[in-house]
Amino acid sequence: MAIDTVREEQAIRRLTDSLVESYTETHSAEQIETAIGSARQRFDGRPVREFVPIFIERIVRKELQPEPADTPAEHVATVSATADGPRLDLTTRLRQSPLNNKRSLALLGGAVAVVALLVVALVARQPDPAPSAAPDAGLTTVRGVVGSEKVAFFEDPRVVAALARHGLKAEVEPAGSRQIASIDLANHSFAFPSSAPAAERIQRARNVATKYTPFASPMAIATFRPIADLLTAAGVVRPGPVPTFDVARYLELVSRNTEWAHLPDNTTYPVRKNILVSTTDPRTSNSAAMYLAIAGFVANDNAVVQGAEAEQRVLPIVSRLFTGQGYAENSSAGPFQEYLAAGMGPTPLVMIYEAQFVEAAVQGQLKPDMVLTYPSPTVLSTHTLVPLDESGDRLGRLLSTDAELQRLAAEHGFRTGDSAQFARVSAENKVPVPTELIDVVDTPTFETTERLLDGVTHSLN
Repeated sequence: MAIDTVREEQAIRRLTDSLVESYTETHSAEQIETAIGSARQRFDGRPVREFVPIFIERIVRKELQPEPADTPAEHVATVSATADGPRLDLTTRLRQSPLNNKRSLALLGGAVAVVALLVVALVARQPDPAPSAAPDAGLTTVRGVVGSEKVAFFEDPRVVAALARHGLKAEVEPAGSRQIASIDLANHSFAFPSSAPAAERIQRARNVATKYTPFASPMAIATFRPIADLLTAAGVVRPGPVPTFDVARYLELVSRNTEWAHLPDNTTYPVRKNILVSTTDPRTSNSAAMYLAIAGFVANDNAVVQGAEAEQRVLPIVSRLFTGQGYAENSSAGPFQEYLAAGMGPTPLVMIYEAQFVEAAVQGQLKPDMVLTYPSPTVLSTHTLVPLDESGDRLGRLLSTDAELQRLAAEHGFRTGDSAQFARVSAENKVPVPTELIDVVDTPTFETTERLLDGVTHSLN
């Protein structure tokens, strides 16, 4: 069985367990498994298997948790042709009626079929045999690659409308922030990774001096109340209005290969696996690189790693944080979605951007036992847009200066130049966050970070 198939089967099993747990009061396990199987059949023979479990979850959750019958369902999908092949611009607004509403189910099936076919067309990058829809009149299409945690922002209809008022239509493709630097950007107007080092790498490769930093987000660790209580007793989590995660104490446990089952009086999560924070793949993703920067600082006697001696001293320590994890996703959206869907079983601790947690709270995706903690110390991930042509430059300026776009960025969990906006959003959604970021350290230089990542990659390989 191919590795991708194994991963898909594992993801489907985790998804099944999660949905059975979520809907056990309203649906039997057999009903849920049947719904998953039916949804999965729609993707038989399709490529991009890594996305199939995500599509299946969306389909099944909409079937199992319908909204009032009089709420309409709308689907808008547009395919436009470019020199490189078909481009997908899909907006879906679906409000489901009850399960026995055949019209809603038919609409849902049609929408899923459209999504599946368009994803195939996009990945295969073959000419679209069907007539392409004309581009929006008067709008300049600005195409870019962005860190996956910003996709929801660009897909927000309010953001789309705000950009349209300025004559722009953004088309974005998600990728791991470090992966963006290796993508062919010849037909793109901008690159928008999640940190300054990743942006610097792109600037060097493309010989671009201009950059924009419209918003930022500190690194954080998402966990669950039972796990936080265990780690509080172990001296890792420090409770308070905003819980913090003591990285030095955590590294002590990792150095001793401490398992969850080794923690005293642990009856809530007596699992025989090492205590490790789940991350993305450091070879492709910025959030893992930021995690490495935090751990490297602490392992280097609370100093930014600089010089060959320091690099060699910390590399064995930080490598253990990744080699013990097993398979890791390419972008930050993957592990956080598993955290939201699968619970603390597979992901008791996950390294994320603060913005992801706040955005999930705004969207009502958090469960009562989900807890956000902040590494002590942490690093600030500065989302940096690198313009590659004039339209990309226009977009960078707008995101940095337009009051409406800045407000919408705050509603997606990002910290902007107006701190009051972010404070309002987090308070309204009852997410405890630090008003001011104090315990923040610098990341290593671009060159040092690359050498550390190369060392970790060597260990992983």
